[in-house]
Amino acid sequence: MKRKLLLLIAINVFAFSTALGAVSDEDFEQLRKQLATVSQRLDELAAENAELRRSRVETATAVADVQTSVAKVQAADAPAAESWSDRIALDGDFRYRYENIDAEGSAERNRNRIRARANIHAYLADDVEVGFGLSTGSDDPVSANQTLGGGGSSKGVVINLAYVDWEAAEGLHLLGGKYENPLLKVGKQELLWDGDWTPEGLALTYKRDWFFANAIGTYLESDSRKGNSNFSWGGQLGASGEIGGAKVKGGIGYYSIKTKGESTVFGDAADPGDYFGNTALEAGGLPCGTTPDTSCTYLYDYLLTEIFAEAAFDLGDWQTLVFVDFVNNSDASDNDTGWTAGARFGQTEDRGQMQFSYIYADKEADAMLGLLTNSDFAGGGTDNKGHLLQLDYGINKSWTIGAKYFINETDVSSGSKSDYNRLMLDTQWKWK
Repeated sequence: MKRKLLLLIAINVFAFSTALGAVSDEDFEQLRKQLATVSQRLDELAAENAELRRSRVETATAVADVQTSVAKVQAADAPAAESWSDRIALDGDFRYRYENIDAEGSAERNRNRIRARANIHAYLADDVEVGFGLSTGSDDPVSANQTLGGGGSSKGVVINLAYVDWEAAEGLHLLGGKYENPLLKVGKQELLWDGDWTPEGLALTYKRDWFFANAIGTYLESDSRKGNSNFSWGGQLGASGEIGGAKVKGGIGYYSIKTKGESTVFGDAADPGDYFGNTALEAGGLPCGTTPDTSCTYLYDYLLTEIFAEAAFDLGDWQTLVFVDFVNNSDASDNDTGWTAGARFGQTEDRGQMQFSYIYADKEADAMLGLLTNSDFAGGGTDNKGHLLQLDYGINKSWTIGAKYFINETDVSSGSKSDYNRLMLDTQWKWK
């Protein structure tokens, strides 16, 4: 290209010179120098052009490398596709228990019992959980224990949980099915509700900052052909906060359980023991059990007002919790009040930790529905009072051993009260 350009310039100069006449040596030398200068400048331009091309190639390569690196980083940071196992959680527990029951007027009883529970939770979306759980036991609504014996016979497994939990708004949960009891039990005591009771029906829980609310609605029997299908409902309103370094929580509750004129929903309608301490009468107004094989009905509804509170604080090196719970049945004319108070010291969340608990309870005959109260205290039901002492020791984070001792009195309102003592030795494992 450069040679063609020089030749073209030379031809043009020669033609121009010829037109003017002969060119002197001096003019020719000057022309030669000009051509040399032009040639040098053309070489420089060619070199600059090559450098620009090389620079563009290097820039394009660098940009491509950066884009590749960014793509790799984005791919590494991007969450992996969620599998079904990421939406499933499992938990459960197993407990082995030896117990001795010494009830006045009855032969001393010793037995070994187990309780095992396994639950599966499926998180179908950010705001929906479906759960299903199995446990040992029978159809007893307040016990999942299974007594060992029968020559090693097979033991029963029952549905303990089957529910859906929808978080309808922040802090607001709606539940349906058979679910864990959402009602707060201060100090984890069981004045009104046994810890193994899993209500059936609908429930609502709400917690936001210092305020909380819980509510349940249930049919103790939903089949109208089987008797009492009255709708029972109740709820709690409460608050939590901190006062003087102590974490406090308290509130009120109200529950409407319609049983007046109805027979028990669990057990034998003619057996006074299956009214679990509550007042029941035969059709003629006689006490239940007066006439053999005669069905009985509850004398009262259970319209319960509850007041409860607890406070947690450190007592030296010991985590301490104190609590009180009070209930009154406004439909009963007598024996209508129940209460409990107690304290817990320590914890068993890790190896070598210890916890001691003391509870006192007084449950008058019609202060609450006897079917649903603690099934261990005084043998279950109402019309009893007394003490509970408990000691637990942590082997590790999932394994604890412990002992409970009940010193109780039963049949208090009848005027023929009797002593009831019960020892439980437990070892328990929890997993999740």
